Amino acid sequence: MNTHLQQAPIENQELYEQDYYLWIVTTTNLLRDRRWEEIDFEHLIEEIKDMGKDKQRELKSRLVVLLMHILKYQYQIEKRSSSWISTILEQSDQIEYLLEDSPSLKPYYLEIFKQCYSKAIRNASAETKLSVNTFPNESPFSPEDVINPDFIFSLVNQVEI
Repeated sequence: MNTHLQQAPIENQELYEQDYYLWIVTTTNLLRDRRWEEIDFEHLIEEIKDMGKDKQRELKSRLVVLLMHILKYQYQIEKRSSSWISTILEQSDQIEYLLEDSPSLKPYYLEIFKQCYSKAIRNASAETKLSVNTFPNESPFSPEDVINPDFIFSLVNQVEI
């Protein structure tokens, strides 16, 4: 087997641009059959890299939504709703699933937590019409708290946290 990547046949490279789903099916079959010389490695490598980026984007997006709803829940007590609770539980569960499926995302989660908290403040302020100064500049809960099901459970059950 060659250690360098060979150029895939032109048809397979063009297929990527013309019919993405058919390219996936074809590439999967070529991989299964170990027909290395026919695989469009250039696009395959890009797709695999994009899959990792998609997971990072999903984690970041879910974390901002979760933090924003926690802030709204804590700072607009009079407007608490089952919808907010549902969103908190759902986002928490989805983040938990992401980190279970890909434990190597945990360092990224810790890295983006402060940035996501800042975005959550801006979003919560925009939604609630409360001043951004209403919310603490630094998160009052740790990154570990936010992914702790006991913390989330106590939060939504209005038990002191």
